[in-house]
Amino acid sequence: MANLDRSTASLVRLSARITGGSEEQVREGLAECAAAAVPATWLDELVLQSYLFAGFPRALNAARELRRVAEGPSSAAGALPAFADSYANTFEWRLRGQDTCSDVYGPMYEKLRANIRHLHPALDEWMIVEGYGKVLSRPGLDLGRRELCIVAACVAAGQDRQLHSHLHGARNVGVADAVVSEALTALEQVVPPAHLNTAKLLWARVLGK
Repeated sequence: MANLDRSTASLVRLSARITGGSEEQVREGLAECAAAAVPATWLDELVLQSYLFAGFPRALNAARELRRVAEGPSSAAGALPAFADSYANTFEWRLRGQDTCSDVYGPMYEKLRANIRHLHPALDEWMIVEGYGKVLSRPGLDLGRRELCIVAACVAAGQDRQLHSHLHGARNVGVADAVVSEALTALEQVVPPAHLNTAKLLWARVLGK
């Protein structure tokens, strides 16, 4: 991704609001996305992936607000390939999850897997199958935009270890450094200033500055 367009910036800001904001702020974010003509499929996919980073309660609340303004079922209902939603395709999710996680973590992939297995083997399995396979490998939103939204969620939640990983991850999947910087700047007035300051320091460290 070579530039941060208005639609992507609005999506990134909405990700932060879903993770750390009030329902009123989520509504403001959805209005901003509507004004920026953010595709409906992007919104659906952001809300779905939010349960990984914000938890089910916030994802459900965001979905409720999205359905309220969309006035109908998800635009993706029945439009995605079978592997995207069917639990009969767990093996496919595992394969796709391994590929996606490897893309995000690059040369740190094997170390990540070993570290997570050390924490608990079930967490490693869930991370690959549930997180990277079932959710983050879904069509409808490219991996670069997904990573920028994950960065925003981590900033909002103050999760610095995961933020550091996904700042690297955005670069690994082809997001230009200038775009990551712009995405962080776009979070001003959306996330706590202290969280954003820490994020910018981490980003400077990733850049080697």
